[in-house]
Amino acid sequence: MYTGIQHLHSLLSYLVIGGLAVSIILALFGYFSGKMFTERDRKLALIGIIPTHLQWMAGLVLYFMSPLGFSSLSGEAMGNSMLRLYVLEHPVMMILAVALITFGFSFAKRLSDSKNQFLSIWVFYLIGLVFILSRIPWAVWP
Repeated sequence: MYTGIQHLHSLLSYLVIGGLAVSIILALFGYFSGKMFTERDRKLALIGIIPTHLQWMAGLVLYFMSPLGFSSLSGEAMGNSMLRLYVLEHPVMMILAVALITFGFSFAKRLSDSKNQFLSIWVFYLIGLVFILSRIPWAVWP
């Protein structure tokens, strides 16, 4: 089961990066074209948020199942850069990224100005994507 969730987590990472990239590009086009933010645009923004939430759920399960996760949380882990990445840096940055992406989507729904709705999605999704890319364990990413 652990290996299956690990593979799911790796597969979902491609969907997250792709979904966020598509959402950011669409929001950027919407922002600069001056078009109205419609229900279709709101649904297209879900391309970024749904895989992100699924990935976070798989990562949370993996964090508590993995020998490199919660069970390794100790003072020794802080001395080893790779273990620190798995135990602390990766989970914290991913939680912040998911929170920012969720906030950007929720904030966009509450705004009344179309330009600001696109801007909210564009900015918060982009910051979330940067956070995600900054803490991916590139050495072992398939």
